[in-house]
Amino acid sequence: MQLEAKNIGFRYHKNSWLFRNFNLILNSGEILGLKGQSGCGKTTLISIIGAILSADSGNVSVLNENITSMNVDEKTEFRKKNIGYIFQQFNLINTLTVAENVAIPLLANNVAFNKAVQKAKEYLEIMGISDKANVYPSKLSGGEQQRVAIARSLVHDPKLVICDEPTASLDSATGQKTVELIKNVAASPEKAVIIVTHDNRIFKYADEMINMEDGKVTNPTQGVY
Repeated sequence: MQLEAKNIGFRYHKNSWLFRNFNLILNSGEILGLKGQSGCGKTTLISIIGAILSADSGNVSVLNENITSMNVDEKTEFRKKNIGYIFQQFNLINTLTVAENVAIPLLANNVAFNKAVQKAKEYLEIMGISDKANVYPSKLSGGEQQRVAIARSLVHDPKLVICDEPTASLDSATGQKTVELIKNVAASPEKAVIIVTHDNRIFKYADEMINMEDGKVTNPTQGVY
């Protein structure tokens, strides 16, 4: 089992819950789509699953490790090794080259600089933008920047890939290509993927789709209850 969340909840005020008693099972090789209106708790939920935020109730197990009981340093180490993030706004560093941006997760895991950059270039080749390795992010189109962000999220071979609105800033054609890249590259038998999205182009690629509304799952499917 890749991921299991049991009865997790998050409070935004002493007696006010953004969501509670949320349960989720996600297995290796699966893509889970998560949709819902703004403010319903999607980003908070994936931040808890991704060991960025702490839940106020329940437990989350990823790769058979209980991340709920980890302290801040332990969560940081766990994220660095096991989780890849694809952010809506790309979050590239403009003072670094494309290859250096992609190499960041490897450098965070103490991989030597030259080796990290070389592996980053291999992932840029997979993304179809190896010719951009030595340029800076400001010289790239939105679609190219998203491909860099995808390469960065995968370069350290994470077992869980979390995507937050990965196509929100892209045009239709580029968004379609981005979704296909996530499907083909990230959804291997050794990995699981969670995609927060409002983009109905993504829905058909997901093994599971759940909808959050007022902190609750309104249409649970297999694996989600």
